[in-house]
Amino acid sequence: MKALERELRIELPQEIKRALAMGDLRENAEYHAALERQSFVKARIGQLRTRLGELSEIRIEDISRDKVGLGSLLKVLDTREDKEITYEIVLSDEADPANGKISITSPLGRGFTGREPGDEVSIQVPSGTRTYEILTLKTIHERE
Repeated sequence: MKALERELRIELPQEIKRALAMGDLRENAEYHAALERQSFVKARIGQLRTRLGELSEIRIEDISRDKVGLGSLLKVLDTREDKEITYEIVLSDEADPANGKISITSPLGRGFTGREPGDEVSIQVPSGTRTYEILTLKTIHERE
């Protein structure tokens, strides 16, 4: 965030000033590129501020110590395929299903949230209903 704010306040105005000194703005690629970058940086700063606001509302003491929640690492058994899978419950922007990081707002994330080891969970996913048994759980409290 600090790097983006520095770029927005110091570096980009300097680039725009240099581009303006070159003359005709209609065909000045440097000028248009700097304006485009400026627009991107402003938007990104806005996204980051929104995200920081959302994160500041999360209170770790409100996250369960014995049930699946944000930050949990769980091992489940896919009962259809008889296969063990490890998932980490993360925020939407951190999700990477191919690497076992599932969003708390995804069908799997919502299905596992509030459950505990030993629970059998049936979850509706795009490919149909899947049934999982929660084998192990490490909450965010145990992981820190």
